Amino acid sequence: MPPVIELTGVTKRYKDTKAVDGVTLRIDGGKIYGLLGRNGAGKTTLMSILTAQDPETSGTVRVFGQHPYENDAVLSRMCFIRESQKYPGDFTPAQAFKSASLFFANWDQDFADRLVEEFALPLKRRIKKLSRGQLSAVGVVIGLAARAELTFFDEPYLGLDAFARQIFYDRLVEDYSRHPRTIILSSHLIDEVANLLEHVLLIDQGRIILDDDAENIRGSAVTVTGEETNVAAFTAGRTVLHRERLGSLASVTMEARLGSADRARAADLGLELSPVSLQQFVVRKTTAAAGRAGVEPRTVTEPSELEVAP
Repeated sequence: MPPVIELTGVTKRYKDTKAVDGVTLRIDGGKIYGLLGRNGAGKTTLMSILTAQDPETSGTVRVFGQHPYENDAVLSRMCFIRESQKYPGDFTPAQAFKSASLFFANWDQDFADRLVEEFALPLKRRIKKLSRGQLSAVGVVIGLAARAELTFFDEPYLGLDAFARQIFYDRLVEDYSRHPRTIILSSHLIDEVANLLEHVLLIDQGRIILDDDAENIRGSAVTVTGEETNVAAFTAGRTVLHRERLGSLASVTMEARLGSADRARAADLGLELSPVSLQQFVVRKTTAAAGRAGVEPRTVTEPSELEVAP
């Protein structure tokens, strides 16, 4: 079965900066993917390329086997929702949903109505008069009720409070289980979305530095704490992501799956082993990758006023 997304050597330049740098990637689909990375890492640029909102500088882009640019057959099968979503100034949420229902073939009005009620959205108020949270809810309703085969959420839920974000997470999982599709979720709230993700894509400095199933990542790192000499002996030869020292004590985060023999040895050395959350792993992995490359984190000004695809 052909992949939903296939990129080969894709690069995007903004003047002298590479926002996306030689990305080669295959997404087979039918999962909830997490596209993670710090600000300016290239997440929004990559999604903008995939949704034909910003053309690649070089490389090969295929979505549903075709290049998406000015390709209605491809664009009609995807939905791109982002934090800075723009709508016609005089539109109301009701009008935005009506327009979406005309474009997205799988639109579910009953589901949209349910979401409107749960988010307490004022349907007849002009969108430009909505609060940030209400504006975010409009995007979330469209992204979920559209049921597009390929849906991108570029942090549109950041304006929602914790209660509303939980509604989004619950309805996403609930509807995805009933109507499987490919969802790419970009988020800074990694610990909040960790349990939703089936596959993790970590981007930094415009490059994909991690592409793996979430289940494989869980338990793949551990933090070792104790006397510095004992920690050094235990972690020797391992891939170290982060190291801290306080007097004679040390704390080291390393990539490793520990077996019973490893844990017994750690106990004999008086070491404490602590699990590493997905957010901690992403932060440590990103920092370690930058350190190995000998570069400082860069800031990329990515596109900020893109519309819902097409």
